[in-house]
Amino acid sequence: MSAQILIVDDEAAIRQMLSFALTGDGHVCREARDVDEAQRLVAACRPDLILLDWMLPGISGVDYARRLKRDPRTGDIPIILLTAKGEEADKIKGLDSGADDYVTKPFSTRELLARARAALRRRKPGAETDTRLTVATLCIDTVAHRASIADEPLELSPTEFRLLHFFVAHPERVYSRTQLLDEVWGNERYIEERTVDVHIRRLRRVLEPHGYDALIQTVRSVGYRFSTEPT
Repeated sequence: MSAQILIVDDEAAIRQMLSFALTGDGHVCREARDVDEAQRLVAACRPDLILLDWMLPGISGVDYARRLKRDPRTGDIPIILLTAKGEEADKIKGLDSGADDYVTKPFSTRELLARARAALRRRKPGAETDTRLTVATLCIDTVAHRASIADEPLELSPTEFRLLHFFVAHPERVYSRTQLLDEVWGNERYIEERTVDVHIRRLRRVLEPHGYDALIQTVRSVGYRFSTEPT
């Protein structure tokens, strides 16, 4: 499946290497060396995926990821963050910015292509049997790809939306991190189990002002469960 992919990196050699690999995989690539140029390209032709370097001149990739995710016009575009920062704290910071995935430099083109394919697969809408799911005042509309509580929209990343939808569709069942990776992230082997914890934390943060964060329960040494019953 061909996709429009925007590569944002201040190093021309990396942009060219990524563009060559992705074009060879059947995609159409555009390149930007900084956020200003990226913003013009996003406005001119909305990409299906953005590969975004962390360290950019001026506005950092992390700050730009936050801006993109807050904008309803671009909030559902998957973002893969590219960075030389490999510590766990850095990965958590990158994912907290709204990035859907994280690739540490140096990386192989095979790994990058696999992650790009996975991100594009996850973005592709699947067949849904129930288009609206509700739990009390929490409502998930799978057609409009929106979630709300008491008619107040929730600001969710695409991954957070998929995770919340999966939980609501499968209540009162405990899922391990591996099972959640298979169900929500599409069995993508390059995603670490720690990623599940980060997205659970972000999802709880969104639900907390409405008192719904406690519905996502941690089952010690096992995983997570969505339940309206107290622990």
